[in-house]
Amino acid sequence: MKKRKRSWLSLSLIAGTALILAACGNGNEGSTTENSDGKTTLEFWSFWGSGPRREKIEAIIEDFNASQDEIEVEHVYQPWGDIWTKSLASIAAGDPPDIIVQDINSVEQRADAQQAMNIQSYLDEEDEDIQTRFYPQLWDTIIYEDEAYALPFNTDTQVLFYNKDLFEEVGLDPENPPKTWEELEEYARALDKKNGDSWERIGFYPLWNLGTDVWALNADNGTSWFDSEGNVTINTPEKIEALEWILEWQDYYGEDTINTYEAEFGSGVTDPFVSGLVGIRAQNINYYTELLENAPDDFNFGVVALPEHEEGSGNWSWGGGFVLEIPYGAENPEDSYEFMKYLTSTEVQEEFGLNSFDIMANKEANENLTKHPDLDEEGQMIYELADKNLEETVITPVPLTAPDFSALVNEQIDEALLGNKTAKEALDDAQTSVESLVEQNK
Repeated sequence: MKKRKRSWLSLSLIAGTALILAACGNGNEGSTTENSDGKTTLEFWSFWGSGPRREKIEAIIEDFNASQDEIEVEHVYQPWGDIWTKSLASIAAGDPPDIIVQDINSVEQRADAQQAMNIQSYLDEEDEDIQTRFYPQLWDTIIYEDEAYALPFNTDTQVLFYNKDLFEEVGLDPENPPKTWEELEEYARALDKKNGDSWERIGFYPLWNLGTDVWALNADNGTSWFDSEGNVTINTPEKIEALEWILEWQDYYGEDTINTYEAEFGSGVTDPFVSGLVGIRAQNINYYTELLENAPDDFNFGVVALPEHEEGSGNWSWGGGFVLEIPYGAENPEDSYEFMKYLTSTEVQEEFGLNSFDIMANKEANENLTKHPDLDEEGQMIYELADKNLEETVITPVPLTAPDFSALVNEQIDEALLGNKTAKEALDDAQTSVESLVEQNK
């Protein structure tokens, strides 16, 4: 058997990055020290630099520190664009932080590249089965060679938001949103508004805020570009049909209309869903927080699971999220694990979700939020929908044998969207390219 190539990031590149950052004076944050009270000080890196997430994580850390005789945690904010580059550099320099918030889809990559520490021995010593805290598909992402390398922290899921007032305006029942792709198309046509050659309102367009990959797995019984055994499953009949369906939407509205609308999209009052330019929007469920901040008080909307490809095929959706991880080489992994365990406890997860509206990795915390007295009915509904939706939400970790596969797939999907290939030609070519990539990396 050939040795698998580690293309996640070569050690030479990591070392090079470390030197560059050190030269810029930015590569020295990850040291562990003992404070004046004799406590071990742990450095915790996150990208939560403002708003309720920062306020709440710092309050949670304060509570943790107050409960501790031996550990003191310091929160260090790192900008979104820098945190993981800095982490790699600090690992290469032998001076990593103690705990870091990391992408859930690449845990296996970091474990394989010896950038994250194995925490299985700590889990084995627990009386509690820590695994049972989490949704099963989230737990699966942190396993590498049958051992755990992180703890899941939060997640998300994709849903439909729809404008109830516009539904009523065109004679649709706002309490009966579309349940299948066919109904979604019917509802969108009813919501469309055209004046001459100009579209004044778009009922729905599937690629605004959602990728082809999500519709493909929705159509294919929850199977992503890879099946559960790692086989490449890009050009299945269901996924070809999904891409053909997307091309039909593009042809119906026209590329010029879609591009013109996209150019005008913004946030706040220029959000096309809030302004009424779009009647139905597929989106991450966390979009709810943007509506709370930006939509008028009387904005009347509903939220529902993605429609089924066909009746009975399942409301399959896609999710991402983040984990808590101990970078390789951290000085006090046992203490770091204790803090990670605290952050993923039901009580703390419930507290973080209550204040940030994040969908938490701890299932019991989400269930408690569905009936939390500090949330109004709408807030409770969001958590109820999220908890139910996670039963059919697929997490798609990047396979070790195909670290850069998404570029190969997206390149072919673009060819179809540009009219250079049919859906079948594009996905057949993507299948061949990714199979070749997997073969190279076995």
